[in-house]
Amino acid sequence: MDAGLQRRVTELLQEAGVAVGGERPHDIQVHDPRFYTRVMAQGSLGLGESYMDAQWDAAALDDFLFHLMQAHLDERVHGWRELADALKARLFNLQAGAGSLEVGKRHYDLGNDLYQAMLGQRLVYSCGYWAHASNLDTAQAAKLDLICRKLGLRPGQRVLDIGCGWGEALKFAAERYGVSGVGITISQEQADYARRLCAGLPIEIRLQDYHDVDETFDAILSVGMFEHVGDKNYRSYFEMVRRCLHPHGLFLLHSIGSNLSRHRTDPWIARYIFPNSMLPSAAQITAAFEGLFVLEDWHNFGADYDRTLQAWRANVEAAWHRLDPQRYDERFKRMWRFYLAGAMASFRCRHAQLWQLVLSPQGVPGGYIAPR
Repeated sequence: MDAGLQRRVTELLQEAGVAVGGERPHDIQVHDPRFYTRVMAQGSLGLGESYMDAQWDAAALDDFLFHLMQAHLDERVHGWRELADALKARLFNLQAGAGSLEVGKRHYDLGNDLYQAMLGQRLVYSCGYWAHASNLDTAQAAKLDLICRKLGLRPGQRVLDIGCGWGEALKFAAERYGVSGVGITISQEQADYARRLCAGLPIEIRLQDYHDVDETFDAILSVGMFEHVGDKNYRSYFEMVRRCLHPHGLFLLHSIGSNLSRHRTDPWIARYIFPNSMLPSAAQITAAFEGLFVLEDWHNFGADYDRTLQAWRANVEAAWHRLDPQRYDERFKRMWRFYLAGAMASFRCRHAQLWQLVLSPQGVPGGYIAPR
């Protein structure tokens, strides 16, 4: 091992207030000296993979990653893979064709047992709304109700849910607000589950790409799906929504957002969690819907995502012993821990946001009053 390389990594960590071999929860313990080479050569990819391979540990993994992000070390150490991913994203539309389906197969089809263990009473894989909530289940119910109120849903309306997940939002809207609806997803596992969940309700679940929808709805919502669209497709996404939305309807977009305009995601996230995903910036979103919609409301409650992720982590850690160890082996568990901890850190240091936008095709007469 190169002693100079070890010293450089140690110095960078010290800049973030992290000590190698220290006793604080956010300090790290290095078990394999190859860790230093991997981190310097591969950046975030090497950091995540070396954790998956048990080459290092931190008692408080999320706090360790928070210190790194707060010191912007993630922006200063880049590996060759990150440079290659950046070039690939520039040259190709990674979210078109077969690329748009990859995240469904590799992430959302991992297994409903995992998501049922992690997500709580409702399979809602997005940020809860904690303004008046004391636990995960009430926070998710509050978020679903907030969406329905922002859309002004009324009995008899027909609603489209783009990226409907396991069907919980449509089920909630049908039971509480008397609407009918269509949910589309690219995950077979989600579609099968959502059809069972919504059986007996006026809800149709389709395994369908959003580009292929061409019918009119009174209201449209999209929760936690826009992160998979890609900046090359933002305009066509909003054009599809505009085409399918009644002239007097409302569209609610719920998405994680970035403070900076980018064209790709973190290389470790792209390889292991969300292939071909990327977080939109405010500038990218507004440019994409310019001339198509009136922006009625923009609500940021990104700080709530840290609390949501902590609840998910507590749930899944308590459930590992019940899950199939062949499917979810020790390396998978470490991968999943790194994913959740990294997401917590990103929201905690406010590098990532959670936005809900309400858009109308022509502007709400007299103005839109935003529920909170």
